[in-house]
Amino acid sequence: MWQVVLEDDDFHTYQYVIEMLGKIFGYSQEKAFALARIVDANGHVAVYTDSKTLCEDMQTQIHAYGADPRIENSKGSMTAIIEPL
Repeated sequence: MWQVVLEDDDFHTYQYVIEMLGKIFGYSQEKAFALARIVDANGHVAVYTDSKTLCEDMQTQIHAYGADPRIENSKGSMTAIIEPL
């Protein structure tokens, strides 16, 4: 098993994180908000666990999501890494 870990930064809003997690993973606003709080507080949070291949696919979707239109200096997507459990 592998996991996708979302890394915190200062270039994406809570709303961006909530929307992205909802769109990519189908998470409810409540679950996505809880994950956004964890990444903000801890600097990272595991957002998905599955096979390496599926985690790589989810990582690609995160990296392709794009910049946060609410922040002028947001130049791209958030960073996510995958790691074995």
